Amino acid sequence: MNTAMKSPQNSSHLVATTRFLAVGSLLGLIILGLAWELVLAPIRPGGSLLALKVIPLCFPLAGLLKNRMYTYRWVSLMVWLYFTEGAVRAYSDKVPSNYYAMVEVLLCLSLFVACALHVRLRLNSVVKES
Repeated sequence: MNTAMKSPQNSSHLVATTRFLAVGSLLGLIILGLAWELVLAPIRPGGSLLALKVIPLCFPLAGLLKNRMYTYRWVSLMVWLYFTEGAVRAYSDKVPSNYYAMVEVLLCLSLFVACALHVRLRLNSVVKES
């Protein structure tokens, strides 16, 4: 690893970037879930009860915005439920719903990577400070 990656200023910039990516991906999943099930490709005209799937995504939003390490940890596990739903629907749904499922998969992957990197970077900075 080069020395530029080890500087405290660069590390804090990476932590801020991963936080921004995590919050953005989570908001993207919430917006996509609502739009997908209510407007873009509802199972029934007028919307679907599947839109309720975004409710669990709303709970960690406050923790991510408050930069709570514990929230980043459990969101990185919870996101795999939505990844699985997206992967299944990407292969089973018809156009255009399968495209929204592919976007959901990409958002889940970016949320997981952002959370995992955020936790790792913050833990490394705590270890280096001690």
